[in-house]
Amino acid sequence: MRPLNPVIAACPPSGIRRFFDIAAEMDDVISLGVGEPDFVTPWRIREAGIYALEHGYTTYTSNAGLPRLRELICDDLATRYGATYDPREECLITTGVSEGLDLVLRVLLEPGDEVIVPEPCYVAYEPCVGFAGGTPVRVPTRWEDDFAIDADVVAAAITPRTKAILIGSPANPTGAVQPRAALDALVRLAREHDLYLVSDEIYDRLTYDGAHTCLGTLAPERTVLLGGFSKAHAMTGWRVGWICAPQAVAELCVRVHQYTMLCAPHVSQLAAVEALSGPDDDVDAMVADYDRRRRVFVKGLREIGLDCPEPGGAFYAFPSIRSSGLDSETFAERLLHAESVAVVPGNVFGPSGEGHIRCSYATALPQLEEALVRIARFLNAG
Repeated sequence: MRPLNPVIAACPPSGIRRFFDIAAEMDDVISLGVGEPDFVTPWRIREAGIYALEHGYTTYTSNAGLPRLRELICDDLATRYGATYDPREECLITTGVSEGLDLVLRVLLEPGDEVIVPEPCYVAYEPCVGFAGGTPVRVPTRWEDDFAIDADVVAAAITPRTKAILIGSPANPTGAVQPRAALDALVRLAREHDLYLVSDEIYDRLTYDGAHTCLGTLAPERTVLLGGFSKAHAMTGWRVGWICAPQAVAELCVRVHQYTMLCAPHVSQLAAVEALSGPDDDVDAMVADYDRRRRVFVKGLREIGLDCPEPGGAFYAFPSIRSSGLDSETFAERLLHAESVAVVPGNVFGPSGEGHIRCSYATALPQLEEALVRIARFLNAG
């Protein structure tokens, strides 16, 4: 048989899934690995979806998405952050942020272009760069600096082939929220070297100790914003995301989208309209609950001897397990088999993640407390 696409063939399976395939065959497993809210979608949003089904809203929408939803997204960005985008020309609805990331990279990159990716980072970033014909260039961040991006380190990685910088804030897996000073420094670099900034802000509403800085307010002329409804509105299965970008970029994203996905699900878009039209009570309640779990879980990790940076956003803790003497993969495997607690080894998110594990606290508090007991028992048996 003729060979298949070598870029895709060389891409390893997700390092996250391997542990959960094992955990799925075990009893009494406490999973701290799934990056998904443990809340169901709020009732008023589900009701909007039910209404849409009952009234026959089961057709295609325009390729760019429902005009009302695009207007609401742009209004929300303007109200919340002061970022201004034209809903007609600079916003499109995607089938989740995952599709949005794929579209943007395919539009921005030519074969051989480089994309700087600060890590640890979400596992899809590097493969998606490669699938689009680009080359990901990792730059490290340090837990001692709360995983803030160092502009000097980024500058040292820039070459004539560099086309973009791709970041996520608040971040998966670290929970780090990039400080305004770090983002300002990245903007200066981007302007100096004529680079695009791709900013994954899917966790923007899940911040706890300070305000999120929207990169679109700092450099709208070269920033592509990615966002959606999965995390803050507990709508992972509805698959609704969005892109806000300069008109030339957004127009080509729609062009690729119309040939690959055509449009996001009509029913899901109408549910998202309700998510942005109604009060924020549900979001506020979920964020408050995550914050409570965050404080309990991080305090518990520190008390059992695992140093843990304070996550400023998302719903992940990223404790150091160096004191155990084990590498991340070995720690995660042994913890799963010995105590039936599933975590993700930090090295799957990049070399800077080695010596850490990712723990999602989007899990009921009693489960988190029991997980702490089991992890402590594992450490003491070590």
